[in-house]
Amino acid sequence: MRDIRPTGRTAALGSAGALVAATLVAGAVMAPTANATSSRPGQDREMRGAAIAAERAAKAGIDWQDCPADWGLEKPIQCGYVTVPLDYARPDGKQIKIAVDRIGNTGTEQERQGALVYNPGGPGGSGLRFPRRVTTKAPVWANIAKAYDFVGFDPRGVGHSAPISCVDPQEFVKAPKADPVPDTEADKRAQRKLAREYAEGCYERSGDMLPYMTTPNTVRDLDVIRAALGEKKLNFLGVSYGTYLGAVYGTLFPGHVRRMVVDSVVNPSREKIWYEANLDQDVAFEGRWKDWQDWVAANDATFHLGTTRAAVQDKWLDLRATAKKSPLGGVVGPAELISFFQSAPYYDSSWVPVATVFSKYVAGDTQALVDAAAPDLSDTAGNAASENGNAVYTAVECTDAKWPTSWTKWDRDNTRLHKDHPFMTWANAWMNLPCATWPVKQQTPVDVKTHKGLPPVLIVQSERDAATPYEGAVELHRRFKGSRLITEKDAGSHGVTSLANSCINTRVDTYLLTGELDTADVTCAPHATPKP
Repeated sequence: MRDIRPTGRTAALGSAGALVAATLVAGAVMAPTANATSSRPGQDREMRGAAIAAERAAKAGIDWQDCPADWGLEKPIQCGYVTVPLDYARPDGKQIKIAVDRIGNTGTEQERQGALVYNPGGPGGSGLRFPRRVTTKAPVWANIAKAYDFVGFDPRGVGHSAPISCVDPQEFVKAPKADPVPDTEADKRAQRKLAREYAEGCYERSGDMLPYMTTPNTVRDLDVIRAALGEKKLNFLGVSYGTYLGAVYGTLFPGHVRRMVVDSVVNPSREKIWYEANLDQDVAFEGRWKDWQDWVAANDATFHLGTTRAAVQDKWLDLRATAKKSPLGGVVGPAELISFFQSAPYYDSSWVPVATVFSKYVAGDTQALVDAAAPDLSDTAGNAASENGNAVYTAVECTDAKWPTSWTKWDRDNTRLHKDHPFMTWANAWMNLPCATWPVKQQTPVDVKTHKGLPPVLIVQSERDAATPYEGAVELHRRFKGSRLITEKDAGSHGVTSLANSCINTRVDTYLLTGELDTADVTCAPHATPKP
């Protein structure tokens, strides 16, 4: 399930008929660490190719310019490109350009500690807005900004970095989509057909890129970016899928890590990447959906949606049934509702907006819900970005690992899960089903573990995260020796480091500024609950 970012309008994302919103100081370049073990044949060639590309990038540097006007990045943010091989096993073959941006540190030259490179997740998320945390004066990041240049990038296939596509963007967002929850075997056959067609569309539109749309290749790109920045070692902040980039980078390039913060952690176990990880999400989403309903019920004086979780759930089921029978405004059916409502279990920042729209609907204002949940066909740029993000999500997850090809297994697993976890299970299944008929060779995931040279990594995780369940943080903590885990107890917002919680914020600051970690793992009280 792709990461989604809360905006004024929830982007309509989906594949296979399910609408799911998804989801510098010059320095020597170091050769790839010899003790990073290969997880599959050919990886040694790719690591040699990465060293060659990094050496070239260190010499070339980055030609920083004012950002193109249509990128939406104000001065003094600067933009540029880093050239990388499409296939690291052939470093002299086809090259692609990776878009990067930066803003210099706000402190003195003496305070500066280099670049902090960021990935927000996805797969398919753009990191180019990261420097805007400085221009918008985000208070949580003020101390870090004094010491670090903030550097973002579009990963390969994303946005301005050789973007891929699987379907016409306007067709992609068109609504209403079919209800993800199947009533009949015919419904399942229809969704299976859409999933197969989506996979075929990816190959038709982007077939030359698909074999190379993998996490290890994005990690190699990250090391080339490090070299192009003139950095001997990488300072990295990864959120959600960005934590898996961090986990794989730390495994393949342990001696290249200076400081690394991973926030809201993808379970890096080979057994979880990616089929099982998505099943785990379905369970966690149901739990966080209930947390939100409990909060809505506790604030019944504001929202008038019921004083118990059961009452709020009944209103949700009524809304769902109404939209299934006759889509609201002709465009908002169950799929679009899930796309909009799922932002509440994702992010606490969506609790009030989603409950407010729901409350207005129950009070008789249908238009507010249509405005919030329907695609905006006039927003062609936004729709293209949504389609691109979903294409990258699918390409990376499908190519990274081997997926079950047996429909019987998919059907059995999702039917079983849906019984007790109905909110997201089938929507998530259809979104991932293209991987069952993926047209290029599927890889074996990297065996994430500590190798010589890896410094202590800081892991931050909320206990009730829906998108990246807590067990993922525990697993990475176990694999990365010397790491520290900060647990935000009784909280579940996805992406913890940007929230105001002094127990967490001060520790992230201390680690990035001094390298110091607590002597033991830490449990923090939750950040403030949203107020209606």
